[in-house]
Amino acid sequence: MTAPVFVVDRLDPAGPEFVLDGPEGRHAVSVKRLRPGEPVILTDGRGRWAEGAVQAAEGKDRLVVTGLETVREEEPASPRITVVQALPKGDRGELAVETMTEVGVDAIVPWQASRCVTQWRGERGLKALAKWRATAREAGKQSRRVRFPEVADAATTKQVGALLAGVDFAAVLHESGDTPLATAELPARGEIVLVVGPEGGVSPDELALFAGAGARPYVLGPTVLRTSTAGTAAAALLLGRTGRWS
Repeated sequence: MTAPVFVVDRLDPAGPEFVLDGPEGRHAVSVKRLRPGEPVILTDGRGRWAEGAVQAAEGKDRLVVTGLETVREEEPASPRITVVQALPKGDRGELAVETMTEVGVDAIVPWQASRCVTQWRGERGLKALAKWRATAREAGKQSRRVRFPEVADAATTKQVGALLAGVDFAAVLHESGDTPLATAELPARGEIVLVVGPEGGVSPDELALFAGAGARPYVLGPTVLRTSTAGTAAAALLLGRTGRWS
């Protein structure tokens, strides 16, 4: 899928032409500088998409698209991969979301771990969550996805434990693990959840709670990765091993 992707609220063309305007239309006309005849893909970000062609670029923010009669739907991938991401400092959270979206993660759960320096409270927490979701949307477009990852509300440790208890495979990236993630036995379908701790590490109490929910500790490799890159590296490994990258 090489044509540029643009997001629409609803993908239900009512006629032979579809007008892409607003911020998406402005990006198409003024930034991408698309011209008549060039292919484009419109998606709702939830799996529905259609490929069309530019008929006209009008003004600075209006793109007329034709040929959208066939609307397709991309089925959810299996096994589904969710990353529970402890909150990093500064803008490293957006970096983690961006790169995990690019590699193909299906869902991201922000986690307020006990050793997180960053705290999502009140208005600040809502703004940070909105940034994560906007980052996932933009990275989904850039990487030509038509089903963007879900970014859940921030979870407590107990909520993460409940999530882990109901999946087909759960892993915590931690140095105490005696099994490499590269050799773990993975399900062919279902749901995989990977927990990435903060820079200060996953606490013993958190490890014990997660173990009770069925999540074993695994090591990723011989080097120590930052929390903002560990999830991406581990997800790429899992995507390769499960055949989703084949």
